Amino acid sequence: MFGRRRDEPGPGQESVWDYPRPPRLEPVASRLRVEFDGVTIADTVAGFRVLETSHPPVYYIPPTDIRMDMMRAAPGHSWCEFKGEASYWSIETADRRAENVAWSYQTPSPDFKAIAGCLAFYASRVDACYVGDERVQPQQGDFYGGWITSTVVGPFKGGPGTRGW
Repeated sequence: MFGRRRDEPGPGQESVWDYPRPPRLEPVASRLRVEFDGVTIADTVAGFRVLETSHPPVYYIPPTDIRMDMMRAAPGHSWCEFKGEASYWSIETADRRAENVAWSYQTPSPDFKAIAGCLAFYASRVDACYVGDERVQPQQGDFYGGWITSTVVGPFKGGPGTRGW
């Protein structure tokens, strides 16, 4: 962690430094919501989260619980050594458009097949994301899309000076 100590979790908290590498996929019982331009874009109680060392959880929402009529495939792809090839999504309402607000794995690796077609949203590129009733804080940096809540402690990868972790 190059000079930063692991933050000790309190009661009911998790440290991202206890998350595994390679990452782990698990279902989420909490309600997940995404808002953009006054519209609830996604709302589910059937989501998943991916837990990876040094990263706040990344939440995936099934397309059946997303306003896919407002989502547009965006150009470009990226590669994750654990999940496979990611595709990107932009969002468009009657009054606003935002580029690359989410990504998905259409044909993920076998360990992540449960998130095939699910979308993960960058909290920094939409108006608000929620886990339960708690509004999340976006993970710093343009590459990562973790959602920070009061239940996770860092330090978190993504901010200035953390790329080498």
